[in-house]
Amino acid sequence: MVKWASVFHRKKFEKSVSSPDKSICCNVVLRNNQLIYQVTKNNKLVINESRLGISICGEQLIANKIMLVRYQEKRHRESISMPWGEDEVINNDYNELTVFLSEYQPPYRIMTIRFRIFNNAVAFRYEIPPQPKFSQVSIKDEVTEFNIDPNSIAWKIPAYQPDRYEYNYEKVNLSSITGSVHTPLTIKTPNGFYLSLHEAALYNYGSATIKLNNERHLITDITPLSDGTKAHVLLPFQTPWRLVMIAESAIELTTNRTMYALNDPPKMDFSWVKTLKFIGIWWAMYVGEWTWAKGERHGATTEHAKEYIDAAVRLGISGVLIEGWNEGWEGDWLQNGVNNQFTQPTPDFDLEAVASYARKRGVEIVGHHETVGFIDNYEKQLESAYNYYAANGINYIKTGYAGSMMLINGRKEFHHSQLGVNHYQKTVELAAKKHICLDIHEPIKGTGIERTWPNLLSREGARGQEYEGGAIAPSHACILPYTRLLSGGMDYTSGIFDLENNVKRIATTLARQLAYFVVIYSGMQMAADRPFIYEERFKQEFEFIKNVPTNFSKSIPLAGEIGEYYVVARKDREKDNWYIGGITDENGRTLHLKFDFLEEGKAYSATIYSDADNAHYRDEPFAITIRNMKISHNDSIDIYLAPGGGFAIELKKIS
Repeated sequence: MVKWASVFHRKKFEKSVSSPDKSICCNVVLRNNQLIYQVTKNNKLVINESRLGISICGEQLIANKIMLVRYQEKRHRESISMPWGEDEVINNDYNELTVFLSEYQPPYRIMTIRFRIFNNAVAFRYEIPPQPKFSQVSIKDEVTEFNIDPNSIAWKIPAYQPDRYEYNYEKVNLSSITGSVHTPLTIKTPNGFYLSLHEAALYNYGSATIKLNNERHLITDITPLSDGTKAHVLLPFQTPWRLVMIAESAIELTTNRTMYALNDPPKMDFSWVKTLKFIGIWWAMYVGEWTWAKGERHGATTEHAKEYIDAAVRLGISGVLIEGWNEGWEGDWLQNGVNNQFTQPTPDFDLEAVASYARKRGVEIVGHHETVGFIDNYEKQLESAYNYYAANGINYIKTGYAGSMMLINGRKEFHHSQLGVNHYQKTVELAAKKHICLDIHEPIKGTGIERTWPNLLSREGARGQEYEGGAIAPSHACILPYTRLLSGGMDYTSGIFDLENNVKRIATTLARQLAYFVVIYSGMQMAADRPFIYEERFKQEFEFIKNVPTNFSKSIPLAGEIGEYYVVARKDREKDNWYIGGITDENGRTLHLKFDFLEEGKAYSATIYSDADNAHYRDEPFAITIRNMKISHNDSIDIYLAPGGGFAIELKKIS
């Protein structure tokens, strides 16, 4: 239902729009030449009066001396079917208010702001139509405020740093934030709300970071280009959605899928997209057994690749990642990324023979492109590199951008600038044309475009297990579900079982490594350790990794607090089986686990992988208990999570 109202150039205006369930209210006010919004939930303040506007280079801010031309209200309700992910169906249920604005003095520029109010979120974006005197603009800045109680607590990572998103989260008072921080920015308010500030549908624009202004209000800080501007755009243009997720508990926040609802349906037929579980020529390099570069210990050889393909068949795993197969890894590869060749294998790696062998054995190859951020070099080879893989039946690519900056058109740019965003999008769209799925490391953050481009199966975008060995603590993974994972799935490279390796000492228990396959969702899920580790010592534990799916129909968080612990249950999309994963921080704890989410009147055979009583991530990481029992809807159990530990449960429905 759409309702129009013409207001004939009104300089004062106030309109409230509520969520479909009436719990959230957004009040939009035009007062003193300034557009302002305010958000409440259950009549409690969430965001106090906050300013809106957008600034064009060489022009005054489009927010001053404005009047309302008209407004439009709309009710929208639909169910979205997702081809893969944590939930098969997402509700796209909102009330919309669109305000059409114009300056009442020269140059009479016009602008639209569109608000959507969901039962668990508020979103809005700026829309700039063609103007009377120009058809393209350079964006100087946004004036988008989030006036949130400064006594709130936030979990943040810094922006504009050399390692992009790969930093440990800090829990801080909101008022003490310095510099800019990345989104999703998760916040707990004194009146009990959990918020996450993020964005959706990021295209052709700089990524939004968040900082405090002089009034101690949070504001968007759009990642700049090297020329200092935020974006150069043709009109008409619309910014990404500014998204505020709202919940009454930490675990409720993790169920928010509004980001996907704010994106468009798929642009083409993606019925060919399939999620994937894979092993890879990868961790052996991190522990020093092999190297990415050519030499006596080169990892990506034809011989090793075939060995891994054979191992994948024995383990019941569908894919094999091969890193270091191409020319360009010699010397300081972080500095010499311009030398990377994406269609030239090393002399000891026969890509055509390996790809042919994999096809005969029914195994997918995950190709690898490490660009080191040398985009000029990569884009020159992009079409031929993707064609090379496609011609050899390689349907998955892991890309990497490990440099601290991107080199684009001879200039150093932030990965998260408009040029960086556009490059990532170019790879996604080209891959879609070639029927290739992507797993992007050092990515642009997720903003829900996977709904439109489902071939983007996973991203990194936070510290994963390559940082094990002292750079991350057990609490890190207990923060991710409430922060980074609100922006979509993550390739955490789970399943490291060699927990006492002196080169990379892992700060988890064995049971926790199994839990990661449920807790940290990814459309491309890697069992990251070397195959012989699984086969020689941990065949029983590996059964869980083999069985846990990479595509779920429903996800239900069961318990958790940010940075302390998290427990989630997920239902297999192909079968009536459920999987539960739970992790804790450095503190051991016992949780009372209910199974009331199971179908009533049905019994399930449960295999429970849990920490033994003496387990500890430092002292006894391998201490694990595996037990079987029958579980039904009315049952509950107490389960122990050791310090740095976790648990995993497979529930198979009994016919």
